[in-house]
Amino acid sequence: MDIALLTGQRPADVLKIKRSDIRDGALWIVQNKTGARLGIEVTGELAALIERITQRPTTAISAYLIQDANGQPLSQFALRSRFDKARTLAKVDFQFRDIRAKAATDTGDLAHSQKLLAHKNREMTEHYVKARIGERVRPLR
Repeated sequence: MDIALLTGQRPADVLKIKRSDIRDGALWIVQNKTGARLGIEVTGELAALIERITQRPTTAISAYLIQDANGQPLSQFALRSRFDKARTLAKVDFQFRDIRAKAATDTGDLAHSQKLLAHKNREMTEHYVKARIGERVRPLR
């Protein structure tokens, strides 16, 4: 979930991240849905998170960054199962895909959000942000 939040990427794109995608100070992603190529700087919390992930004890190290205890890449089903358990324990109600909208909203800068999510047009990014925070309107009178 942390990788999804910090990068603003879709679940499928998070699961396919390989250790070799981290190079030249960036996490390089080619999005499944759009084919967009994106280099996300590995700094701050993202750098600390990647370091934490790579230091986890496992029986085998996979080429994939997100893996199970046996070194196998985490499947969509396993991700969903783990997310559902965490959501229940936290007593919250949202979907994994909502993390992408939160990332867009939390940048506080629409241009940054558009680049992070690799949207081609600003309107799509605005849709993500408005759907999350709502639109501010005046009362009738």
